[in-house]
Amino acid sequence: MRQGMSLLRRTLVLTALVFGWGLYAPVYAAEDSRVEETAAIVMGAQPIPPIVRERMERTVAAIAAERMEGRRTAEISAEEEAAVIGAVFDRLLVGYTVTGVTVRPGTAATVEIQLAPWADTIRSAVLSVSVEGMPPAVEEMVRADLAGADTVFADALIGLPVAAADWAAGALKRRLTAYMEEHLPEFRADYDIDVAAEAAVHLTVYPRLPVVRTADLSMRSDTIPNVTLLTRRKALEEEVSRLVGVPVAFLARHRTAFEERLAAHLDAGGDFRRLHLASRVHIVPDERMAVMCRTDTQRYRLRLTGWLDVGRSAARTGGTQRDLHVRLHAGQMLGTRDELYLETDVAPEDLRFVWRAGYAHMLTPHLTGALRYDLTAGRLSAAASYALHPRWLLRYEHWQNAGEWELRYQLHDFLSIAGMADRHSRWLRLIGNF
Repeated sequence: MRQGMSLLRRTLVLTALVFGWGLYAPVYAAEDSRVEETAAIVMGAQPIPPIVRERMERTVAAIAAERMEGRRTAEISAEEEAAVIGAVFDRLLVGYTVTGVTVRPGTAATVEIQLAPWADTIRSAVLSVSVEGMPPAVEEMVRADLAGADTVFADALIGLPVAAADWAAGALKRRLTAYMEEHLPEFRADYDIDVAAEAAVHLTVYPRLPVVRTADLSMRSDTIPNVTLLTRRKALEEEVSRLVGVPVAFLARHRTAFEERLAAHLDAGGDFRRLHLASRVHIVPDERMAVMCRTDTQRYRLRLTGWLDVGRSAARTGGTQRDLHVRLHAGQMLGTRDELYLETDVAPEDLRFVWRAGYAHMLTPHLTGALRYDLTAGRLSAAASYALHPRWLLRYEHWQNAGEWELRYQLHDFLSIAGMADRHSRWLRLIGNF
């Protein structure tokens, strides 16, 4: 019986201890809790520009952290901290007065501050932009990339007391730098502000290095003589030269627009319009920029070529060897695959002309067949050519009981070399495209 009573007393004492700890543990925990972080909320009698408010809240949070972080919440006097934080922040402010401070201690403490502007505030911010060292076409693109820059200054200035403009300078500079990195990273920016109720902002942008220093222009055509392009080369050179000084990265980012603008400028010439020519421009952005322009037509095929035979032993008609020839080819496209053409060959030694009419049909993207009638000799021939590679071409032409093979390699756009063979001889041919 006594043992039972003793066990009951022990149980009651243990229960009382547990119950008491449950009542008083939160109190002890609250008394022992410390401030781990602080946050600030800044409000104004009038709207405060977002950029400025963010900077103010960072400043107030830093003051509050210095005052309260690490301290026990039970030891913090909200009224005392409000007075100290308000006084310190008020001394830092220009253009505003602190009208109220509320401190809420806790593990995550908060500070609310009420502000009132001293006098007149900025009601608008008008932005003007100057682009240094850029031609009109590039300046237009730069201004397009800066289309939203006025919002950066509006967010920083509108609603700000006139006297507090300098206080917002640091935050505004950081925001502008971030905006430039996102929208126009190839340029730097500086600004001046004429502070008034109607503020005027002058923004100046100038290029970052590296910039284009030289330009190499090439003009080619597969459907008209390359010499024809000389009539418009000077006009294109003038446009290309205007890109000197443009940041390489800006040129790369807007390369398609620059290529289209150069092609449109070239095709605007009256002689190009009459021939229904269309140009494609390719730019390689670099400090030494390369510009390749290819101009072709879908309606005609006009080619001027010349060739020199080396090592040929067979004699021409009449026993005279003619190794140098010039050929003019003029064709009308009947569709995307068919061409009706007339061509003439002339040997400069005796100015003897050979006229030929023909019809060509593209059988596959790489294989083309042709029928030709020699109007001078009165004979018909058939030819086929196959593009083995962009630079390699295999051709065979057959007339009567004779045939001629050609394996051609294109050294560059103006010169090719070919190995020739017929039943009489083997020789080399140098072919020039003019």
